Amino acid sequence: MKHILAATALGTALATSFTATSALAADPSAVVTHYADLAAAKYADSLTAAQSLRAAVDALIAAPSPETLAAARSAWIDARVPYQQTEVFRFGNAIVDDWEGKVNAWPLDEGLIDYVDAGSAQNEENSLAVLNIIATPKFTLSGTEIDATAITPALISETLHEADGIEANVASGYHAIEFLLWGQDLNGTGPGAGDRPYTDFVQGDACTGGNCDRRVAYLKAATDLLISDLEFMAAAWAEGGEGRATVTADPQAGLLAMLTGMGSLSYGEQAGERMKLGLMLNDPEEEHDCFSDNTHNSHYYDGLGIRNVYLGSYTRLDGTELTGPSLSDLVAAQDAAVDTQLKAELDASVAALMAIKQAAESGFAYDQMLEAGNKEGEALIMGAVDALVTQTASIERAVTTLGLTEIDFEGSDSLDNPSAVFQ
Repeated sequence: MKHILAATALGTALATSFTATSALAADPSAVVTHYADLAAAKYADSLTAAQSLRAAVDALIAAPSPETLAAARSAWIDARVPYQQTEVFRFGNAIVDDWEGKVNAWPLDEGLIDYVDAGSAQNEENSLAVLNIIATPKFTLSGTEIDATAITPALISETLHEADGIEANVASGYHAIEFLLWGQDLNGTGPGAGDRPYTDFVQGDACTGGNCDRRVAYLKAATDLLISDLEFMAAAWAEGGEGRATVTADPQAGLLAMLTGMGSLSYGEQAGERMKLGLMLNDPEEEHDCFSDNTHNSHYYDGLGIRNVYLGSYTRLDGTELTGPSLSDLVAAQDAAVDTQLKAELDASVAALMAIKQAAESGFAYDQMLEAGNKEGEALIMGAVDALVTQTASIERAVTTLGLTEIDFEGSDSLDNPSAVFQ
C-alpha cells in the first residue's frame, strides 16, 4: 500500500533546475555524488563487519564452546550497526531493492532451516515451514527431487531462498544466521532471547539437536553467502559501480531517490511495518531481530541512517566522520524554516528510538514492550512511531521546497487502514 503525496502540494513536473537567485550551499550534482560516497562507505563497513562475523563463526565451528558462541553472537550484533544504516538506500534505488531480500528478509519460517518447537512450526500456507533442511538431505520441491546432501551457498540462494515463491521461506541473510546462532526465542513477551546451546555445533556424540555437521555447513555457507552479497553491493557504489552511476547520472532523479528512501523507510517500513504493526498485534514474531532480541538496535540505526542521508554525514567503523554536501544544504538555501524543522524532527525521532534502545539495554526488551496492556512499552514504541510519521510530513515539505515531482512513499495498513490489519 502506498502513502502518496498530494499532487496539489507538489505540482506534476520534475524541476530541471533551482531558481537562479538561490545562493545554494551545494549543487544537486555534488549532493548526489556525496550520497553515493555515503552508500559506498556504509556498504564497505557492512562488508568489513560481516568478515569479522565470518571469522567469529569460523572460530565457533573450529572449537564450539560457550565463549566462541557468545563471540559469534556479539559479532553478528556488531555487523548490524553499519548495515541497518544502509536501509535508507532502499526504495529509491532499484539495485538495492532488488537485492535487499537476500540479506535482510524477515520474518521467516525458520523451520525451513532447522529444528523448531513443534507447537510453533505449523503454517497452513507454507508446507516448507517444517522442512528442516539441516535434517533433510533430499526432498521434493514443486515436483522435483532436490539433492541437498551438500549445503552450499548456491543451494541456499538458488533453491531454498523464497522456495515455491513464498517470501517467508527465508534461507539466506542476517536473519538466517541469527536463527542459527540463537535458535528460536520461545519466551513470547517475557524476558529472554533465543538460547541455542553451543553443543548444537559440536561434532560426534556430544552433538545436540542432531545433524551438527550439516548445521555447521549451513552456518558456514550462509555466512559466506552474506559476504558475497555484500561484496556485490559494496562494488555497486564504489567508483564505476552501477548504483553510483545510476544515481549520479541525473542529479534531479538522484535527489528523488534520496528523499524516496528517507520517506519510505521513515513512514511505511519503520513506523508502520516494523513498529506499529507489531504493537497492534502484540506479537513478538513481528520483531525485526526476533531471535537475538536486538530489535532496539535495528530500529535505532535505521533512524540514524535516515538522518545521515539528510545531513550528509556518517560515522565509519574506524571512527572517521564522513561529511559533505547535503540535502539539508539544498533545502536551507530554498527555505531555512523547512530545513530547521526537519532537522529538529530527525533529532526527535533519533532521540525517541534511543529511548527504546536505552530501555532495552537496561533490561526491558523490545518483545516485552509489545505485551498487551504494557503501557510503558506502548508509550516508548508509539513515541518513536509518532516522531517518524511527523518527520515524514516534513520530508514531503522538503520535496516541495526543492521543486521536485510527486513521490510515492511506502505505506502500511497499520498507519493507513488499521482495521485491515485484523481482517
